[in-house]
Amino acid sequence: MTRKPCILLGAPVQEGSGRLGCDMGPSAFRAAGLAAALEELGYPALDRGNIAPAPMHTISHPNAAIRNLAAIVAWTEAIADAAYRASAEGMPIVLGGDHSLAAGTLSGLRRRAAEDGREFFVLWLDAHPDLHTLETTRSGNLHGVPIAYATGQPGFAGLFPPLAAPVNPQNICMMGIRSVDSAERAALATGIVVHDMRAIDEQGVAPLLDRFLQRVAAANGILHVSLDVDFLDPGIAPGVGTTVPGGATFREAHLVMEMLHDSQLVASLDLVELNPFLDERGRTALLIVDLVASLMGRRVMDRPTRSY
Repeated sequence: MTRKPCILLGAPVQEGSGRLGCDMGPSAFRAAGLAAALEELGYPALDRGNIAPAPMHTISHPNAAIRNLAAIVAWTEAIADAAYRASAEGMPIVLGGDHSLAAGTLSGLRRRAAEDGREFFVLWLDAHPDLHTLETTRSGNLHGVPIAYATGQPGFAGLFPPLAAPVNPQNICMMGIRSVDSAERAALATGIVVHDMRAIDEQGVAPLLDRFLQRVAAANGILHVSLDVDFLDPGIAPGVGTTVPGGATFREAHLVMEMLHDSQLVASLDLVELNPFLDERGRTALLIVDLVASLMGRRVMDRPTRSY
């Protein structure tokens, strides 16, 4: 069987984070054997190298806390274009870099889905909802704004690249959430489905994810998965600058990936917030590569997860 190629795109952006090191993420994923793992499973892995940001222009904003706005806008433009083009060739896998890169992947891939006449869905695996606007961010770290931008929230027009089509908030499912600011809490009322760690503890990850996947399948939708390292518990994934205790366990994370593979719905993937400077001998990078392998079909036994 001929498999769709995986298009590896490095996005060494770190300007959206509060600390240095995420720019080494793409190299760490490559060194951890991502391409080889994909090839072993029968997927051609086409590494297109690292994206370069678009030319920067002077941009200002009244919120004095914001840092590196011009750089993030330049990255967003370049990543959106690269993800859009790669989606015509195969399955884009964007290697971050901090989570600000999702402003680019979400907008570029949403554009592709709109042109194809398909509903676009997002599974956001993260400790944080990243729903701040340029007005509400207090830290000024723009890895906290990609969902707000991609869903067309106010305040980005005239600064960030215009959206070909906003992402419908009701088509977003967030799992693993456990750190939410007050401004983000209000923004979540737009219809985003949120399964925080308490919901996962009480109900289990499988029935929660299954309900969302059934919605995607019923709509014949295109599913993008954005995996932040801090979705995982820092005890198993220390290589991230935004550690939040109480994240997904090793088995919960693998079950998510196995269910995604069973669904055959995933069309694109972000791997973000890996900071090799904070990792322990490549431990986090290797775990993420292992999770990607589960997403792409690696399993011990041929045992699809039952529907709920």
